[in-house]
Amino acid sequence: MLPPYSRLVVISVACISSVCLSQTPQNERIQVAPPLMQIQAPSKDASPEDLEKQGDALRGRKEYLDAIDYYRAAIAKQPTPSLLNKLGIAELMLERYRDAGRDFERALKMDRKFAEPYNNLGVVDYKRKKYGSAIKLYKKSIELVPDSASFYSNLGAAYFAKKEFEQASQAYAEAIRLDPEVFEHSSHTGIAAQLVSSEDRAHYEYVLAKLYAKVGDSDRSIEFLRKAMEDGYKGVSEANTAPEFAELRKDARFADLMKQKPPVLPE
Repeated sequence: MLPPYSRLVVISVACISSVCLSQTPQNERIQVAPPLMQIQAPSKDASPEDLEKQGDALRGRKEYLDAIDYYRAAIAKQPTPSLLNKLGIAELMLERYRDAGRDFERALKMDRKFAEPYNNLGVVDYKRKKYGSAIKLYKKSIELVPDSASFYSNLGAAYFAKKEFEQASQAYAEAIRLDPEVFEHSSHTGIAAQLVSSEDRAHYEYVLAKLYAKVGDSDRSIEFLRKAMEDGYKGVSEANTAPEFAELRKDARFADLMKQKPPVLPE
């Protein structure tokens, strides 16, 4: 592990000095940016609780390497399933899938009824394109916490990746029932799996538009329908006849949107 100060030097191709402006061509200037605020190493005297809080704060600022240092220091003093799960999340955000999976499994060895590590192990498998295994893990997390919208959202993403669109729609519908805003935020303890294919993303947005229309949320339905169109969903004209959009078709915004057909964004 590199010491904190070794990660702080940033090179920038900009200069604000008048001397630099007069002596160096614009495309050849190199200036060392001011050092960022240095993160102190975890204190040996700090309590596990204080170390965890600092780790949480660093993770919230997306300073994952430093968060890992603090979580590991806390675990060395007092290992808990929650700390191991948080450590795994920080590692997962850095795409250290092997380390993350190991720490999620360590958390589960300490507490087999802790739902979040099952979900997060599912994300590790999802990222590795092991969708069948991810689905099993998401279902396990749902068995333990059946009212988690984010777990159902992740389950839907895994089904979607397998092109099993009916099962994906069912999982997404349950996620929306539990939390209509589930796709606008993510859990503090879990990681919402994201679709990366532009084609799948456009289809996903159309499915959400249909589901929101079905539950009467016109604003979100219009929003996702527009996104689906902009991302190039080829079957968007189905909205003119699909029964889920029956009420939405009475909305003037729907007619305007279908008439305008926003241009497809280039990939």
